[in-house]
Amino acid sequence: MNEKRMPVIFSGHGSPLIAITDNEITHEMKRVGTKLTEKYGKPNAILAISRHWYADGTYVQSAGKPKQIYDMYGFPKELYDVKYPVSGYAGLTKAVQSVLGNAVSVNDDWGIDHGTWTVLVHMFPDADIPVVQLSVNRHLTGEQSFELGKKLQRLRDEGYLIFGSGNVVHNLMLADWDNDGGTDATVRFNDSITDAVVSGRKEQVIRYETHPDAAYAVPMPDHYLPLLYCLGAAGEDHAAVFNNVCNLGTMAMTGYIWGF
Repeated sequence: MNEKRMPVIFSGHGSPLIAITDNEITHEMKRVGTKLTEKYGKPNAILAISRHWYADGTYVQSAGKPKQIYDMYGFPKELYDVKYPVSGYAGLTKAVQSVLGNAVSVNDDWGIDHGTWTVLVHMFPDADIPVVQLSVNRHLTGEQSFELGKKLQRLRDEGYLIFGSGNVVHNLMLADWDNDGGTDATVRFNDSITDAVVSGRKEQVIRYETHPDAAYAVPMPDHYLPLLYCLGAAGEDHAAVFNNVCNLGTMAMTGYIWGF
């Protein structure tokens, strides 16, 4: 059992095609996973907070063999052939119930979705670390999401890795698939949030709506809220940045790792 205090990771995932992409972004994901296991050992399990389980409540999975969800449409067959057959972990499910109490309930209707496996297939390609997903509660405000994340801090001391997946900037309606970079507004918002995360200005990250480009960068909070869960779980740990990259015009792949 790994009882070291685990870091917290938030990663951008962007297009599901990232699962079958070989580029600097996926190489960096792999580097983060490799360095983490070298420094801390293999986590007992991963608590994954994926935008793609955006639910009407706060739910945690308990399945011993959670199903892999291919919750995307119209992509090449190669993507649907990707297998990431992880196990669940009853100890982590119980630990989440312990720290969240009546605020969480067990729900196994979902599974391990592409917000989780398209990144973890690079970070931990052997699929030998159990994964339990926690839903993103659509009814929570940014402040409430942050406060829920704070309650998860204790799990890190039990050898559990908290992993959030979303995007700092995600505006699919305005995405430009021929743009290898980001628009001015995307870059401004991403730079502002990243500077606030690294500098520990948590209120600026939580109250992202006050940024002039917020409506453009975060038209819906779904991809952003996993960051706030992670920010809460990070406590007072400092953040390092990886994959500080904008692409498709309106996407930021930026990731952060706290306590590393």
